[in-house]
Amino acid sequence: MTRQEIEKRIDELTRKVAETQGTKVRAELEVLTYRLACMPHATASVEEVFKELASDKYFNDQSAIPQPPKITEDQLKQCQDNSDFCPILFEWYKFVGLLAISFAQLERRSLGVREIEPLEYHVLIGLLTRCSRLMLANVALSHQGVFGETTAIIDRCIFESAVKIIWLVNSQDKEKFRRFIADGLKTELELKKEIDSIIASRDGHQLVIEKRMLESIQRAIESSGMSAQEVADTKKLPDLAAMMNALGDSRFMYLAGRKIGSHHVHGTWVSLIRHYLQDVDGEIRPRDHDVRTADIQFIVTSFLVLSAIEAFLLYVLVVDDTQKLLLRCVNAVKDEIQRINVTSAGNDYELDTP
Repeated sequence: MTRQEIEKRIDELTRKVAETQGTKVRAELEVLTYRLACMPHATASVEEVFKELASDKYFNDQSAIPQPPKITEDQLKQCQDNSDFCPILFEWYKFVGLLAISFAQLERRSLGVREIEPLEYHVLIGLLTRCSRLMLANVALSHQGVFGETTAIIDRCIFESAVKIIWLVNSQDKEKFRRFIADGLKTELELKKEIDSIIASRDGHQLVIEKRMLESIQRAIESSGMSAQEVADTKKLPDLAAMMNALGDSRFMYLAGRKIGSHHVHGTWVSLIRHYLQDVDGEIRPRDHDVRTADIQFIVTSFLVLSAIEAFLLYVLVVDDTQKLLLRCVNAVKDEIQRINVTSAGNDYELDTP
C-alpha cells in the first residue's frame, strides 16, 4: 500500500472504531498506524543531500564525509528474487558506522559547534566513536556470512551506547553527564578500597602491580574533574530500561527492547538454542559455525545509531543551514534503510488472519 492508501484506510478505520469499538478494526488500525510511522517521508534522495553536502560551502575537506553506497535497481531486484537483503543492508550498516566516526571528529572549537563543556563533548564523541568502532568490527566479522552469534553480542553493546547518547542530550540536565562519568569511576573506587585493605594487611607493603593499579585508578579519577568524594556522592546512573522509558518513544522502545534483547550477552537458554545448539536426529548437539548476521540486526542497529547521531547533532551544533543539512542527510539515510526494510519485511506487519 502507498502512503496515500494507508492514510485513507486509517481515516476509514478511525471512524469505524468510534462507531463499533471492534477489536479487529482496532488491531488493523494499530498495524497501519505503525506502518505509516515507519514509511519514508524525505523529499530528497540520499544522493541529492550528500551531493549538496560535498560542496565547498560546508566542508574544507570533502573526504571527511563518506559517500553513501550506490545500490542499483538490478542489485535490489536480485535481493528481492533471493529474499535476501543482507548484501544491501550490510553496505548501509557499514556506511552508518563510517558516518558516526565522521561526525565524532567534528572539532569542538569549530564556529559551527555551540559552547559546550569539554567533558560533555568528550563523553558524547567517545560514545559515538564506540558505536562506530563496534559497527566496523561487526563488518569485519560478518562479511563472510559467519559470526552472527558474536555480532549480536556486539550489536547489544552498540545499542546501549546509542541509548546513552540520546538519554544524555534529551534534556538540559547537566547532572546526567556527571552521573555517567561517576558510574564507571565508582567501580574503580571499590577496587581501590579493596587494594588499600590488602596493602594495609601487609603493614603498608605493596606489590608493584598494586602500585600500578592504584596509579591507574587515580589517573582515571583525575581525568573526570571530580574528586573521589564527589564520585562517591553522585546520584546513581539509571539502568537502561529507565533510560528508555525516559525517552518516551514507543517505536524506539519496540525496536530496541524487542529486537535487540540481552539473551546474546548473557548466554540464556534462548541464545543457546538459537545460535549454539541444533537437533541432529533427535539429539541436541553443538551447532556448526554457520550463524549469519540477521537482516534485522543491520536494520535496527543502523536506526539506533542514526538516532544517536541525530541527537548529537541537535545538541552540539549551532542552529543554522549546515546543521539543517546534516540532519537532512541523517534522515535521508534513515529513509533509505526504511525503504529496504519495508520491502524486505513482506507481510510481517500484516494481521495474521486464519
